[in-house]
Amino acid sequence: MIEKTLKTLHSLKWYKNRVTYIKVLDHQKASYGETKAILPQYIKNYLLKKNIKLYQHQCDAIDHLRSGKNVTITTPTASGKTLAFNIPIFEKLIQDDNASALYIYPAKALANDQLKSMKELEKYCGTELDPAVYDGDTSKEQKRKIRKNSRIIITNPYELHNVLPWHHQWEDFLSNLKFVVIDEAHQYRGVFGSNVAFLIRRFQRICNYYGSNPQFVLSTATLANPLEFSEKLTGLKFKLISQDGSPKGKKHFIFYNPYFDGEGKTTTHVESQNLFQLFLINNLQTICFTTSRKMAELIARRSKKEILEINEGLAEKISAYRAGYLAKDRRNIENRLKNGELRGVTATNALELGIDIGSLDAVVISGYPGTIMSTWQQAGRAGRGTDDSIVTFVAFQNPLDQYFMKHPSVFFDRPHEHAIIDLSNFHIIEGHLMCAAKEMPVNPKLIKIDFECSLEDHIKSLASKKLIQKSSDTWVYSGTDYPPFKVNLSSISSEIFKVYHKGKLLETMDKRQAYTEAHQGAVLINQGDTYIVYDFNSVNNTIKVAKKDLDTHTSVQKDIDIKIIKEINQREIGKLKISFGELKVSEFYPKYKIIEKSQVISVRNLNLPPIQFKTKGLWITLPESVKDGIKCALSGENIFEGGIHGLEHAMISIIPFHVMCDRFDVGGVSTANHNDTKMATIFIYDGFEGGIGLTEKAYEFMEETLKMTYELVRDCTCEEGCPACIYSPKCGNDNKPLDKKGTIFIIEQLLDLMEIER
Repeated sequence: MIEKTLKTLHSLKWYKNRVTYIKVLDHQKASYGETKAILPQYIKNYLLKKNIKLYQHQCDAIDHLRSGKNVTITTPTASGKTLAFNIPIFEKLIQDDNASALYIYPAKALANDQLKSMKELEKYCGTELDPAVYDGDTSKEQKRKIRKNSRIIITNPYELHNVLPWHHQWEDFLSNLKFVVIDEAHQYRGVFGSNVAFLIRRFQRICNYYGSNPQFVLSTATLANPLEFSEKLTGLKFKLISQDGSPKGKKHFIFYNPYFDGEGKTTTHVESQNLFQLFLINNLQTICFTTSRKMAELIARRSKKEILEINEGLAEKISAYRAGYLAKDRRNIENRLKNGELRGVTATNALELGIDIGSLDAVVISGYPGTIMSTWQQAGRAGRGTDDSIVTFVAFQNPLDQYFMKHPSVFFDRPHEHAIIDLSNFHIIEGHLMCAAKEMPVNPKLIKIDFECSLEDHIKSLASKKLIQKSSDTWVYSGTDYPPFKVNLSSISSEIFKVYHKGKLLETMDKRQAYTEAHQGAVLINQGDTYIVYDFNSVNNTIKVAKKDLDTHTSVQKDIDIKIIKEINQREIGKLKISFGELKVSEFYPKYKIIEKSQVISVRNLNLPPIQFKTKGLWITLPESVKDGIKCALSGENIFEGGIHGLEHAMISIIPFHVMCDRFDVGGVSTANHNDTKMATIFIYDGFEGGIGLTEKAYEFMEETLKMTYELVRDCTCEEGCPACIYSPKCGNDNKPLDKKGTIFIIEQLLDLMEIER
């Protein structure tokens, strides 16, 4: 059926034109190994019963963990990472009747899935370890029993964050803690990662208090910087296991471009639906990954309806899967998919994680999921052992998707992205220091051991707010609120706006989201219903809405002003200067548009105080020769301003290739004459208070970023610029002015100045 499907894609004109590249990944034989010390008989019995022979990378992990080392495992999906660390952990817990282990997972579904495999292994051990999930869904009575009886506890960062101040209830468990497993660790990056890194340090501080020094095991997808990332996350040194010994079948990896002609007759979602149905009809068990919950539902619903006319039985074997479903419904879908009862599932990245659903015949990736890592994670769902499989990456009409369509070798041949964790953000450190002071007194002499940085300014800041107070030689929490409730692991700002409909809370959002989506007069969409904002209160952070059936939507205008506070570093690449430093960003929201059927029907004024924050960013100062050269070489109104604006947009779209982030995590400004530099300048900055290390890492990759940006814009088939090259969906100035020819000219000049071949 794989060959038949490939023949259809090659022969039918509709598909043939859109298939831009096929990479055949050859099958890989298994590489088996032996552990240095003999495995216990109960482990041998388990492996024999499950017909499992250990791969070399599993044996390496077992040996390193047995010898007391911290281990990072970066082998692909379905390579047996979990078994590699479960074996030595269970061994230790059987040898030592008091020993305990903590497993941290980013998602509840994954935690429950892993609990099943632990209970299976426990049956062969002859000892009750009572593995249990301890999270927000666990009742108080269950939690009490788990703390008392369970030697393996499975939780998530949010629950750990909330229970640390109650660590005295965990004394037995923590004093005997031998292992901490952080699975799917690549999820902890950016703001979330920085918060979790300090959470782990708080946790280690408490473990040390109870006399334990657990080994850490990190399981992660393939990264460009796995050891740097692991050490930043935990503050510890690790041994890396990266050579995959598991077998692989032949995989046909297809790049499919609905916008091959520069325009596109349909959309990415429609094309994904067509491919999903083609694979199902050809009897390939298929999962279609989408970038939104809405599209997961729509593609499943439309596919069921259309296949019903051809094959009623097959239509009943299609389902959507996403976060928000009841846990029992998700488990049901996972089990039906694993046993083959379901033939097709449309899902968000909720199924990208290591939940056991078996291996499928085909995967459709509907739009680039944001990172190469996620793309490979999703692709890894296809392939039954040594069987052939198909993966189809269907491109969006945005710059990075289109860049990959035209330069597929970049996707397959370059290293994966760098996962960034920043440990210097003032606001994040302050929040976790406050939590630490609640958990146990903070001793200034030991503070560097706890947090790896000097905290004098943070102590002064918290003391001035009466959140901590001195007690003898230590500092203790003195606020009135429960600190974990004030520190949101998923964000930096604690300023939350609440949206009310008829006095009932509809949803919550951070300040920037409130300004852009729920300002006075905005049309807000919630679960398919439309509301109009009639009261926006920026003093008490409340928003009131009225339900109204509307065909219009709103779009806010954003103006940005940037001031350079301090230049930290400067690079001279050839004759071009690139700087990195501290910036002050002011975001103004003066107006918003009311839009109906893509037409602006009204523009109205807003009266909002600006959002101001200090952050870190990079900036490129353009020599006068570039400005003079463009005036001589090209003609047109605002051609230089449009050129640097286009370059700013295109660079921001390329940066996520090197730095694991969303393009919305970084902001940008271009100006023909900046007040501080007195030159034409392009700024790119972290869109978070204090910065989180994104542009600091991007600063290191400016040569590669500018060259890729040039290839992106040069190779786009449009004449004047489009969403696939220099347009940005987040531009606060309606993508005006933009000039594609000007952008290409400026990048060429910059590459020449940098002495980079083009």
